[in-house]
Amino acid sequence: MDEKVLEKLKILAESAKYDVSCASSGTSRSHKSGAIGSAAGWGICHSFAEDGRCISLLKIMLTNYCMYDCAYCINRRSNDLPRATLSVTELVNLTIEFYRRNYIEGLFLSSGVVRNPDYTMERLVRAIKDLRLVHHFNGYIHMKSIPGASQELVNEAGLYADRLSVNIEIPNEASLRTLAPEKDFKSVFAPMRYIQQGVLQSAEERKRFRYAPRFAPAGQSTQMIIGATKETDYHIVTVAEALYHNYDLKRVFYSAFVAVNEDKDLPMSLSGPPLLREHRLYQADWLMRFYGFKASELLSEDKPNFNSLLDPKCDWAIRHLENFPVEINNADYSTLLRVPGIGVKSARRIISARKHTKLDFSDLKKIGVVLKRALYFITCDGHMMYNTRIDADYITNCIVDSADMRKIYDIEHHNVYQQLSLFDDKS
Repeated sequence: MDEKVLEKLKILAESAKYDVSCASSGTSRSHKSGAIGSAAGWGICHSFAEDGRCISLLKIMLTNYCMYDCAYCINRRSNDLPRATLSVTELVNLTIEFYRRNYIEGLFLSSGVVRNPDYTMERLVRAIKDLRLVHHFNGYIHMKSIPGASQELVNEAGLYADRLSVNIEIPNEASLRTLAPEKDFKSVFAPMRYIQQGVLQSAEERKRFRYAPRFAPAGQSTQMIIGATKETDYHIVTVAEALYHNYDLKRVFYSAFVAVNEDKDLPMSLSGPPLLREHRLYQADWLMRFYGFKASELLSEDKPNFNSLLDPKCDWAIRHLENFPVEINNADYSTLLRVPGIGVKSARRIISARKHTKLDFSDLKKIGVVLKRALYFITCDGHMMYNTRIDADYITNCIVDSADMRKIYDIEHHNVYQQLSLFDDKS
């Protein structure tokens, strides 16, 4: 490999590592004669580096030069850091060479914005077009669409990329204008709408014509930075819910703020927000996508942030004990999904199994139900697993996530009634 290209690779790979929205999923492309690579439907992200980067994707920027001066971004215009730009040919050759060496299975491509959005977008599209048409690369490609890019270029990108994404970055437009005065939500939402329209149009065309080209078969995603501004968890999940509903997004990624710059408008703490907050947002996101929860059920203006001691599902259940206990042998699917310790797979198995027999707690354990959480909220044939008191404080103390968190809870709730129990699960 050319030493100059290798040096560029080191610089641009380092600049790309803060974008977390690189997980692949939702597309299948089998190997074709005369082509190289394939894309598996279950995703190709097999392992991750210590900083969170996916090993099996070449995660790189076309250039880390940028015309914008966003306060939260390492590649902001005013930063004095090594800069590099790959030519389209260099990027394509790198991808092919890395694939043939079995270093990667796909490409995650982004870029700083140079000259204008369309100029940068055109170069990105040329790169993935060459990979597909010239080199017959059949592997996974995730490309970041440039905010403010024209519909024509977004439509062309969708013909060659498996997934497109446009990062919203900050969940509030006023905060975005403060940290990135040259950006606005319009430039972000316009390409999102173009991608959504392209996916819908492609689906309609494929109903009529069997071999109509697919448009971004893995859909689109976005990313929000958490903790750079003062938005609450409630505001963040409400924005995410709206994005899923209005733009048919496949994923919203949440990235805990990392202080890579010094700026008066950024939080002063170098440690950023607790990673637990990012984790809770992902848990809530999962509940909204697969469990039928709405943002307004998980949080509210009166309770704007997630409980650090409990996952969002347990927290909701404890705040709504009037809905429990649930009888396993006759509850419907949506009700089962609301029970802590019961997931999508175990709920389906329960529905299927009880057609043939009346289930008990030993059956539930075999099915995959996490009983140490579920036992406080369910009955089997009218009986609880143990004679457990349905009390919010008692249940919370029993199911908090760790010993350290339990100590915190016990200090803050030292007068809470606790029942002596041989089955109290604190290990």
